[in-house]
Amino acid sequence: MSSLFARHRAVIPDWVALYYRDPIEITHGEGRHVWDADGRRYLDFFGGILTTMTAHALPEVTKAVAEQAGRIIHSSTLYLNRPMVELAERIAGLSGIPDARVFFTTSGTEANDTALLLATAYRRSNQILAMRNSYHGRSFSTVGITGNRAWSPTGLSPLQTLYVHGGVRTRGPFAQYTDERFVEACVADLEDLLGHTREVAALIAEPIQGVGGFTSPPDGLYAAFRRVLDRHGILWIADEVQTGWGRTGEHFWGWQAHGQAGPPDILTFAKGIGNGMSVGGVVARAEIMNCLDANSISTFGGSPVTMAAGLANLSYLLEHDLQGNARRVGGLLIERVRAACAGVPEVREVRGRGLMIGIELTEPDTERANPDAAAAILEAAREGGLLIGKGGGHDTSTLRIAPPLSLTVSEAEEGAAILEQALRTL
Repeated sequence: MSSLFARHRAVIPDWVALYYRDPIEITHGEGRHVWDADGRRYLDFFGGILTTMTAHALPEVTKAVAEQAGRIIHSSTLYLNRPMVELAERIAGLSGIPDARVFFTTSGTEANDTALLLATAYRRSNQILAMRNSYHGRSFSTVGITGNRAWSPTGLSPLQTLYVHGGVRTRGPFAQYTDERFVEACVADLEDLLGHTREVAALIAEPIQGVGGFTSPPDGLYAAFRRVLDRHGILWIADEVQTGWGRTGEHFWGWQAHGQAGPPDILTFAKGIGNGMSVGGVVARAEIMNCLDANSISTFGGSPVTMAAGLANLSYLLEHDLQGNARRVGGLLIERVRAACAGVPEVREVRGRGLMIGIELTEPDTERANPDAAAAILEAAREGGLLIGKGGGHDTSTLRIAPPLSLTVSEAEEGAAILEQALRTL
C-alpha cells in the first residue's frame, strides 16, 4: 500500500470509493491524457466523471481562470457579478426555456436540490415522481429521490417519491416490447400511478441515466410523459448534469430527443460546463424561479473564477463544434467498441449516444449482473493505459466510457484497441 493510500484511509470516510486495487494519484493532464505520480501516461475516457468535458489543461480555460483570479476570486451573489450575468445570459439563450432565469450552484447535487425546492414550493406539494435506476446526487433530498439502491444510503427523506417505469429500455416488465409499445406501456403506467396519488410537484428524469449505466428510453418517451404531466399541472425537471452541452452528439441537451411536447419546465446542469471547475445550476421559467417567498443566496455559486471558466469553456465548445465532434467521433468509437465486444459472452449490451457509451456485463448466458467482470476489465484497461468508469443499477456491472468532447479519431481507435485487449483478459 502506498503511503498516500494509507494516509487516505486514515482520514477519509470508508464510503468514499477509490478505483483500482492499487489506487493511482493523478498529478497532471493535457488534452485527453493524464499522468499519475509514477509518471505513467493514460488515455482518459472518463474525464473526472464527465467533468473534464473539453480537454485537460485547456489553455483558453486556464488563462481565463488565472486572469480572473488575479483580479478577484470571490464576492458572492450579494454583489453584481459580470461574469455570472454573462454566463447566465448565454445559458438562458441556449436552454430552450422561454423567459428563462438561471441560478448557479457549485455542483449537480446542489442544482437538483434547488430544482426540487422550486418545484415543491411552486406546486405546494412534496410528492415527486422519479425514474427507476436514476441518480440525482448525494444530498439528503437528492438521495431520497434516487432510484438506485447502491447510491441511496437512507430511506429517510423530506419528499414522498414514487418511481416510474421507462428509464431502462432493455430490462424490466416492458423490455420485450417494440419501442412504440414500450412508450405506450410506460405512459399507461404513469397514468395509473397518478390515479393513486395526491397532487404531484414534478417528475425529475435524466434523459440518459448516468450513474445508472448510460441507459435511456426510446426517443420521445418524456414528450409522451409531458403531455400527461401537463394535464395535471405537474412540472418536468430534466437532469442534464451528465447529458448537457452536446455530449450526446445528436443534441445539445438530452431533453431535445424528447422535445416534441416542448422544453422542460426546469433544467439542471453541472459537471462539464466548468471543465473541472465547480459549476452547477438551474434554469427555469421566471414564474417558477421567482416563486420563492424567502431570501436566498449562493455563497460560492456564481463565483467570478468559476464563471470565467464556464464562459471560456462554453465559447471553446461552440466555436470548435464539439457537439459535432461528439457525434462523428462518438459514432466511430461506439462501432469500434461493439466490434471489440463481439463474441465476448459476458457482454450483454453496448449502448450509448455520442461520447457517452456503456457496456453492460452479465454472467454468460444469464441476465445476472457481473460486477466482478466489470472490475476486472477496469483493472486491465488501466494496465493497458486507459481510464474508464463503471456504474449501473444492477450491481455496478456496466463500464462507462465518456472521453472529453475534443477526442480525436486516432485516440478513439487507440482507446478501443486497449479496451479490446482488456476484454480478452476475461
